[in-house]
Amino acid sequence: MAEQKRDYYEVLGVDKNADEATIKKAYRVLAKKYHPDMNPGDAEAEKKFKEASEAYAVLSDPEKKRQYDQYGHAAFDGMGGAGGFDFSGMDFSDIFGDIFGDFFGGGSSRSRARNNGPMKGANVRTSVRITFEEAVFGCSKEIELTVKETCKTCNGSGAKPGTTPETCSKCGGKGQVMYTQQSFFGTVRNVQTCPDCQGTGKVIKEKCADCNGTGYIPMRKRYSVDIPAGIDNGQSVRQPGLGEPGTGGGPRGDVLVEVIVGRHPIFQRQDFNIFSTVPVSYAVATLGGEIFIDTVDGKVIYEVKPGTQTDTKVRLKGKGVPSWRNKDVRGDHYVTLVVQVPDKLSNEAKELLRQFDALTGDSLNATKTAADQSGDANTGNGKKGKKKKFWE
Repeated sequence: MAEQKRDYYEVLGVDKNADEATIKKAYRVLAKKYHPDMNPGDAEAEKKFKEASEAYAVLSDPEKKRQYDQYGHAAFDGMGGAGGFDFSGMDFSDIFGDIFGDFFGGGSSRSRARNNGPMKGANVRTSVRITFEEAVFGCSKEIELTVKETCKTCNGSGAKPGTTPETCSKCGGKGQVMYTQQSFFGTVRNVQTCPDCQGTGKVIKEKCADCNGTGYIPMRKRYSVDIPAGIDNGQSVRQPGLGEPGTGGGPRGDVLVEVIVGRHPIFQRQDFNIFSTVPVSYAVATLGGEIFIDTVDGKVIYEVKPGTQTDTKVRLKGKGVPSWRNKDVRGDHYVTLVVQVPDKLSNEAKELLRQFDALTGDSLNATKTAADQSGDANTGNGKKGKKKKFWE
């Protein structure tokens, strides 16, 4: 019993109202995925490739599509060819010219046509290190790069002085050559970049000794880069026109400078806000008073309220990082106040602290009394035992 065929629309993953461009796009995806040259020895992939090709052959043809919509698969019963369908007369060259070009490194004829025209040069990437403060307020940094400059000996032609590049005999100056590729559907013509002239249409018989026929000389150059205020770690600054030279009269590429911001010993950044922690003495936290807080703008005086608890958050409005899109807008600086408990006290200071504790509720003595009262509970048989410290 013959295997029942799947609906062609289902095979391509399109609906019945799909236009020609949508059908073609869907088929290209499947053809590239399941083509036998990309899946050697995979019978299942070959089966799916033939199935998709058969669906495309029908749905891309207005008359066959009309017949299929009216009669289904019965419209083509008895037809030969792969998968029970006759592919004769079908034109797959526009699709398989691109697909085979991708497989064998040639690219599509359309992309190669673009490559023969003016093309912008490649971008060059580098990095620069700056401090936290330089990232906040902006700065200027020097970078050093090796870039290609036009060879003065041959004026960029690549040919030995007194000679000129000649028209490529293999492609006739077109920069492209025609190949044929055997497929399930017969012979498919495939246009690829000429291997002799690399798509330029010109060959250099006698190369310039200074640039070895490239037309360019590598040179070490220094540039000044303006780093905008508010830039963050990992962001890049673009320097237009300083990258690799273009081809066919195209412009030079750009230089992308990645900014690496160093860590700060006090400040941390999140978006345009700055965060830090400031210690406050026990006395100032209790009684209140003025403290100095370090910010990127320098020290500022802050009035601590009496009875301030540790981990109290303070907001210093407009003391954060400026927005690099709008220098007049700045984030805020958030400060966490941490009350410091002294760990080294003189005998006099200790006595005063005990008096303070007694005056504010005698909590220290209350703890001691509770420990004394629990002493008997730490021994058995009603005998008085040695008191245990509560922190042991």
